[in-house]
Amino acid sequence: MKQAIESFSTVGSHFMFRRFWQSMMIGLARSARITRFMQTNRTTSVLADRYTGGDDAHSGVSRAGALWQESHMRSSLFYLGEYIENPDLVTLNTVQKIEVAGKLAAAGLDVHISFDPTQLGFGLAPEIARENALRIATEVKHRIGQTTSPEHLHCLMFDMEDASVIDATIAMHDEFAELDYPVALTLQAYLHRTKQDLERQIRRGHRVRLVKGAFVAGSDISHTVRVDIKQNMRDLICLMFSKTAKESGFYPIVATHDAAIQDFALAQAQKNGWEQGRYEFEMLLGVRENLAQDLAKNGERIRLYVPFGKDWWPYGVRRIGENPGNGLLLARSLFS
Repeated sequence: MKQAIESFSTVGSHFMFRRFWQSMMIGLARSARITRFMQTNRTTSVLADRYTGGDDAHSGVSRAGALWQESHMRSSLFYLGEYIENPDLVTLNTVQKIEVAGKLAAAGLDVHISFDPTQLGFGLAPEIARENALRIATEVKHRIGQTTSPEHLHCLMFDMEDASVIDATIAMHDEFAELDYPVALTLQAYLHRTKQDLERQIRRGHRVRLVKGAFVAGSDISHTVRVDIKQNMRDLICLMFSKTAKESGFYPIVATHDAAIQDFALAQAQKNGWEQGRYEFEMLLGVRENLAQDLAKNGERIRLYVPFGKDWWPYGVRRIGENPGNGLLLARSLFS
C-alpha cells in the first residue's frame, strides 16, 4: 500500500512539474518582449539553426533539398506563426504557404505543407481559416504533376492543436478529403477520443499522422501519465497497421522520436505485410537526427518537419517545453 501511494505521488509530481514547465514555456513563447529579445540575440541563433530551416521559403526549400540529397529524407514545410489574430499576419501566413508549394514543386520535391488552423485565422472566425486552408490545398493539388516526386506524397497536413479546435479541424479535413484534395490529418495519442477518430479515418482510407501530443489536459479527456500515453500510442499503431487499414488504402504516418515506439511500428508493419513505402515515419528537424538517419539507411520512408520563418522563438521554446532536457541547449547558447 505504501509503495502504491509513493508511486502515485511520484506520478502526480511528474505530471504537475510537466504542467508547470509547459505553462512556463508557453508564457515565454507568447511574450512579445522576450520574443523580440531572443530573435535579435545572436547568441540564441543556435536554436534557430538547429530547429528551423531558415528565415524564408527559399531557405526552407533549400534545407529540404539538402536533406533529400544528403540523407534521402523527405520534408514537410511549416511557415512559423500560430495563434494569430492579426488579419495582416493571417494573410502573410497563407501567402507564404502558397509560395512554398510552388518552390517545392520547382525543386522536384514533395509538395508537403503543414499548417495550424489558428495561424490561418481560426481565432478570427473558423470560416476564415477554412477559406485560407482551401486556397493552400488548391495550390498543392495544382502542383501535382509539376514535380518528379510520387503523386501520393503531396499533401496539405492538418496539424492538431489543443482540444478546443479538434472537432473543427477534423471536420475541415474530412470536407477537403471528400472534395478530393490531397490532405492528411494529425491525431494525438494522449487523448481518450483518438481511437474513435482514428477508426473513422481508417474506414475512409485517409492519411493520418499520429503524434503523442504536446498539450497538457485534464484526466477527463486525456491520459496524464507518460506510460499510459505510450501504451495508447502502441494500441493506436496496431490499428494503423492492421489488415483492415491496409485493405482500405489507409496511409499510416508515425511521428515519434521514441526508438522503442518506432521499433514497435516496424514490427506491426512486418507482421501484417506492410511494405516499405506504404507508410512513413516523421520526426522534427534537429531532434534525434541519428534515429532518422538510421531509419532512412534501412530503406524506411522518413519525413522531417521543417519549419521556416523569422518568428522562430515561440516554436523553439515549445520544443524545450516538450522536453526539459532541451533547456540545456538554450542555456549553453545564452552563457557560452
